[in-house]
Amino acid sequence: MFKTENERWQAVLERNSAADSFFVYAVKTTGIYAVPSSASKPPKRENVIFFETAEAAELAGFRANLHNAGNKSNTEHRWAEIITEVCRLLENSEPIPRVGTIAKQVGFTPSYFHRVFKSVTGVTPNAYIKALKNRKFIENIVKDNSITNAIYSAGFTSNSRFYETSNARLGMKSQDYRQGGKGQEIYFAVGECFMGSILVAQTLKGICAILIGDDPSKLVNEVQDQFPNAELIGANSNFEKTIAQVIGFIEKPNSNFTLPLDIQGTAFQERVWQALREVPPGKTVSYSDLAEKIGSPKSARAVARACASNRIAVAIPCHRVIRSDGSLSGYRWGVERKKQLLDLENED
Repeated sequence: MFKTENERWQAVLERNSAADSFFVYAVKTTGIYAVPSSASKPPKRENVIFFETAEAAELAGFRANLHNAGNKSNTEHRWAEIITEVCRLLENSEPIPRVGTIAKQVGFTPSYFHRVFKSVTGVTPNAYIKALKNRKFIENIVKDNSITNAIYSAGFTSNSRFYETSNARLGMKSQDYRQGGKGQEIYFAVGECFMGSILVAQTLKGICAILIGDDPSKLVNEVQDQFPNAELIGANSNFEKTIAQVIGFIEKPNSNFTLPLDIQGTAFQERVWQALREVPPGKTVSYSDLAEKIGSPKSARAVARACASNRIAVAIPCHRVIRSDGSLSGYRWGVERKKQLLDLENED
């Protein structure tokens, strides 16, 4: 739909609002771009060029006319509706369809679908599908005794494709994850710092959790809920040195955190968490700043959700993210603790 220039020009002449979600047109003589339904007088055909998105037109040096500026939010709303349906389709499809197939179903070219999907979700279609397969695999291995069945049910095309990266995703062997961490050793220790109780947990790969709270038993329960059948090893003198290092870092946040991390999240979450680690002590960023930093400027809300999902306090410094107006927003471990951390960093 609206793939050829003749079809697009006809939509402009008809002021067809159904085409607004598919392309914009720009006028070389005025430097203006608009959606097809614009009330502006149609320009001469030889002066018109088409772009699949307003962003592409702006990158080419064109600016929006008043009608397009007013309707841009409508276009974005329509995009969000389409991509929401696509995500629902992916969730319920067995097997998961290819990106090109999905793009065709919604009437987009593959390149345009890629841009719209990333604009709405903050990740590319392939990254979203990969994360979805990983999640389905984890769900499948919990209920299926066959690793092979779980791999294929999740949408992987072969065992080798899954095993290439399984340990990196799970932080442990897939058999162990299926059994709630059975056979996996997770060391942990609970200590006290100026913010209250702190629990540090570590797999063989690295630190998988730094949790802060008022009740040490609740912190231990949180780790047990994640890996109910893992061998949780506490009161280990060697690991207690690790928690001492973590507490030392919390109390002197301008020092370097050198301990390895076992980061487990979706592709988008991991991009956000990596960007957070690049924010220096004493500095803050807004959710929208962080969204810009990872190349997804319209994903501020998704960035906020990724911050809320972080299980590794301070080492992944989600406390350095604030609202655009400079006020403090929510924090998984309490806004007061967030303020304490920021105040401490600004003292140095």
